[in-house]
Amino acid sequence: MATTRTQAVAREGVDPKRWLALALLGVAQFMLILDVTVVAIALPQMSADLDLSREAATWVVAAYTLTFGGLMLLGGRSADLFGSKPIVYAGLLTFTAGSLLAGVADNGTALLAGRVAQGLGAAMLSPAALAVVVRLFSGDERNRALGIWSALGGGGAAVGVLLGGLITAGPGWPWVFFLNIPLGLFVLAALPRVLPPLPRAAGPRPALDILGALLVTGATGSAIYALTTVGEAGWADAQTLLAVVAAVVLYLLFGWRQKTAASPLMDLGLLTRRPVAAGVFVILIATALRVAVFFLGTFFFQQSAGHGPLATGALFLPIAVATMAGASLAGRLIARLGARALGALGMVIAAAGLLVPAIWPHTAAITLGVSFGALGIGALFVVASATALGQIGPEEAGIASGLLSTFHEFGASIGVATVSSIAALSLVAGGDTGFQQAFGFAAGAAAVAAAVSLIAVPRPPRIT
Repeated sequence: MATTRTQAVAREGVDPKRWLALALLGVAQFMLILDVTVVAIALPQMSADLDLSREAATWVVAAYTLTFGGLMLLGGRSADLFGSKPIVYAGLLTFTAGSLLAGVADNGTALLAGRVAQGLGAAMLSPAALAVVVRLFSGDERNRALGIWSALGGGGAAVGVLLGGLITAGPGWPWVFFLNIPLGLFVLAALPRVLPPLPRAAGPRPALDILGALLVTGATGSAIYALTTVGEAGWADAQTLLAVVAAVVLYLLFGWRQKTAASPLMDLGLLTRRPVAAGVFVILIATALRVAVFFLGTFFFQQSAGHGPLATGALFLPIAVATMAGASLAGRLIARLGARALGALGMVIAAAGLLVPAIWPHTAAITLGVSFGALGIGALFVVASATALGQIGPEEAGIASGLLSTFHEFGASIGVATVSSIAALSLVAGGDTGFQQAFGFAAGAAAVAAAVSLIAVPRPPRIT
């Protein structure tokens, strides 16, 4: 009787420990996002200590993002089939173990193995944790929870710049990995005490589509690899073209597999649902803008303005705070304004903020303008999650979260590839012209996306 009551409470989103569970899951998600930028800042010291080549140094970052993004759908589907809680625990344990392996690495091979393990753990943990949040909360409370979730993820990238500088200047690069170990173990020990039972859907459990998982993992990994390298190599590069062709072929094969498999990895009809498609569009734009801001700001502050890593991290703090504030505020306003209006408003604010450094390339202008734009960017993550996941059933929460997370990684890769190509003049020869053009392009893209979102994002269903 007690178990039945607990399960009913969890399904209705009124479990008394749900906010504590959200806090612990948020800490875990914060680690995953933080890990990208904190490692990028510490990369020069890693390269010097381990004598890494330029290609090996690039793969220290790419090994994590490719594994993370490529396996996200598999992680989400596994959460639906085997339960969100065990996949959260497995992902957290794998990520923590990978952090230990990377921290103690004394050569490039061991470091890359640790980064791949971190990516594998993140691919399980991120969609499964988001699926838990979707199931623990409902209605306006879910919007507020998604606001907090998005705020932690949005702030993680910018905070990583400051933390990476502090760690690199202090105890040294291994501690960017060692820091994850006590946090991961703490969350792993505390979560079983606060998470309520989250039973799987009734009936026999379908088999996991291994072939479909391999196809979509290869396709997504190839696509992200192409987008990661295109900024430096260009679209005409043979490796880039090969990766693009491989991605297209593998996605076509994946689509065929999903139509013929007895137990497909995902229902392709999910992508044709307007709320899901709109949420995917918004998360793509939001992540591309956020990563573009991080990339351009980091290079401008250090290369053009002459600031060191610590000063650059400090300059990103108001941007991180603004991103988190925008997400938190959006979680409270979305029920009142609606996702369509809030999404368009967020993109307009982002466009206005990014226009400032396009006109006036100065440290103060970039900090103030991008901080203002970050308010809108933070709001977009809540709009994307609430739109895509708002009408998803519990049996699809994992795969829908994995889909949203996959396009989050696509957005990051597209953002870097685009602005690095536009800003190439400044990145190679110096000066501010390339930075101005890249910020201007990002502002224009946000303005166009605002108009598209007014059409794409559906109105909330009427309550009768």
